[in-house]
Amino acid sequence: QVQLVESGGGLAQPGGALRLSCAGSGFTLGDYALAWFRQAPGKEREGVACITNNYETYYGDAVKGRFTISRDNARNTLNLQMNGLKPKDPAVYYCAADRVTYSFGQATLNEATWNSIDYEYEAWGQGAQVTISP
Repeated sequence: QVQLVESGGGLAQPGGALRLSCAGSGFTLGDYALAWFRQAPGKEREGVACITNNYETYYGDAVKGRFTISRDNARNTLNLQMNGLKPKDPAVYYCAADRVTYSFGQATLNEATWNSIDYEYEAWGQGAQVTISP
């Protein structure tokens, strides 16, 4: 059973940094594409970043240039380094995983689909709160 557990959320000052981690169990990380999403109260889920099994990365427009997604397959861990935190960044951050599959030679999770509301990830973590101090 695929399980994901986030850690590392907390309180930061504007302009500060936080690092989120997501530990996976019950599966081989290298077979999966991984992503971070966030959801603030009263707002829709927002794609933060995605990293494929081939280490291609995609970012949401709101975090480009500030956040960095990385993966450590040996440790079954997904990371999100968040720098330059802004007042719009507070949310519950979720990691997600989906087994890599292909259709007509193209990965079903790709730059066009990873953030689609219609794309269903296989597993989600429970979420980690990120708060920015006023």
